[in-house]
Amino acid sequence: MVYHPYLRGKQFELVALREIAPVLQAHGFVPIVEPVREQVSGLSRALKTLSDHNVRSIVVANPQLGDHSSDSAQVSQLIRGLDSDETTVLPGIVATAEMSVSDVMRIWDAHRESSIVLVHAGFTEAEALAEAAANRGDISANIFLEHLSGKLYRRHFQGLGESILIRDGFTRMRNRDYPPEEQFSELHITYTMEGADGFGDFLIVGDNYSESGGPAYAVAIHLTYVDNARDKEMFVRHFKSDRQDTPQDPAGKFAEALAKLVDFLDSHPDRVLESSAVAEFRELHRSRHFPGLGYVKKLSMKHHIEVMADFINTNRESE
Repeated sequence: MVYHPYLRGKQFELVALREIAPVLQAHGFVPIVEPVREQVSGLSRALKTLSDHNVRSIVVANPQLGDHSSDSAQVSQLIRGLDSDETTVLPGIVATAEMSVSDVMRIWDAHRESSIVLVHAGFTEAEALAEAAANRGDISANIFLEHLSGKLYRRHFQGLGESILIRDGFTRMRNRDYPPEEQFSELHITYTMEGADGFGDFLIVGDNYSESGGPAYAVAIHLTYVDNARDKEMFVRHFKSDRQDTPQDPAGKFAEALAKLVDFLDSHPDRVLESSAVAEFRELHRSRHFPGLGYVKKLSMKHHIEVMADFINTNRESE
């Protein structure tokens, strides 16, 4: 079982990768990073840390979002310039509806010294691309974004490297609009039924990309958990601040949401994994410290990865 968390490469996401690297290594998790920031120094540091822990990773060579969406030369140069001891990094090519087979192969040619990962995100010429990929023969995996690549599309790539299915389990909305709890995903259990070798998601960020979150009228903390009483399905719990009418006092609103989180943990001791990230949430509550909303999101992301690791640890015998 291989889990592929898909991240967009903002600062807090890259820091999360560095901090969670030992967990990624221990379980063979393979993160996918689509760089969105012009400065790539943070990405370089994250990749170096992952390499030091012998963690395989995939970096999108042609980002579709953010600062590199119109010119990905800097990212391609970074991938090609990695030292020989950083061969744990594989270039990924996002294939979209706007691209042709020749567009994909042009990017492929720029990374001909590496095995390639194709990220299927709405591409329409499946049969032609599969034929071209088979002729090249240096494809490591196919990453299918489920909402942009159906089963009929995916069948063309059977036998061409590993098949990884990515499902967006997080419904993005205004913080004030989140329900107390909602379904996240069952893909960690059912991915083999879908004919996939592995699975992934967009963690608690979701696939909807935005440059910034804007003013926080409400503060929400998101924690995922596996519910053993409901067929081991994964759910996400949202803890929201009481005050939601103005963007003032994010620290105070975080304290309100955090108090609800800690109360839920204490009153449901077997529901949510007591991860290292949860331990940090508890310490923030004890110390009454507000580390910033980016830091809070980083903790939720780390917790989600730890939940996946715990699920795999406790269900090895059923694989």
